[in-house]
Amino acid sequence: MEYALRLENLVKEFDGKKAVDKFSLNLKKGEILGLLGPNGAGKTTTIRMIMNIMVPDSGKVHIFGKPFSEKTKDILGYLPEERGLYRKLSIIETLDFFGKLKGMSKNLIASRGMELLNKFDLFGHKDKKIEELSKGMAQKLQFITTILHKPDLLILDEPFSGLDPVNIELVKDIILEKKKEGVTIIFSTHLMDYAEKIVDSVIMINKGKKVLEGELDEVRAKFGNKVLHINYSGNSEFVAKLDNVIQVRDYGNEMEVELSDMRYKDIVLRQLIDKLSINSLSITEPSLNSIFISKVKSKGTQNSEQEVMK
Repeated sequence: MEYALRLENLVKEFDGKKAVDKFSLNLKKGEILGLLGPNGAGKTTTIRMIMNIMVPDSGKVHIFGKPFSEKTKDILGYLPEERGLYRKLSIIETLDFFGKLKGMSKNLIASRGMELLNKFDLFGHKDKKIEELSKGMAQKLQFITTILHKPDLLILDEPFSGLDPVNIELVKDIILEKKKEGVTIIFSTHLMDYAEKIVDSVIMINKGKKVLEGELDEVRAKFGNKVLHINYSGNSEFVAKLDNVIQVRDYGNEMEVELSDMRYKDIVLRQLIDKLSINSLSITEPSLNSIFISKVKSKGTQNSEQEVMK
């Protein structure tokens, strides 16, 4: 099988400390991979090595079966976490600049650019300079420049940063649209709720090491226990102290209660009903967010090699 992306034992050190430590992955064509981890985990460093912005100290990067070259740049779309727009250029000038970098003709830039500006509600601002745009407008423009040339491999580092909920939905829909077109996507974000709606597989890294890997359903299944999702009112401080309760994630009027065994759910529910007003209840698989928090807080990278799903 020819993979869209293969990383083999990438290592990168800064001042003697490994930011990325023997990191490998095989990404199939047309899949969306969620690359997840806390701040400083090594996600951005890994992405920069894929993009050849940084050269790994050791290890290999293959994109569609070949090492990185100048031609590779034309099939990649990269949205960096740190934005890179020229403040004195207008929106139109920005599209022209980035399109030409990817070898697009002026007519193609114009037609494709106008289509995307309309889709992102930026057409009426096309003559504004970047320095005049709001953070959200600039983020939408940066996303447009990333997909303008219709890349085969799309790498998105925190694509929802600075966007309101309406535009987050728009970007999410376009990401899924790109998948239907056969584009391979690496998606790095802290917004787990959105990640688990669109990714096919996930890799979680912490302190430069892979701590969990697999298809999303496999990852959830690995954590086994179902979770009680409860909408409630009242004082819930007692819940974490109940027998058979492993963990509680409390958000004020909603909480996720993870049990040691679902056989005890009726007992726990009776205890909750005695002290809380329950508005709604559902039994769900662990959320990606809860898995993420659990992996980072509990074991970190200790024994990570044994824990990685193959």
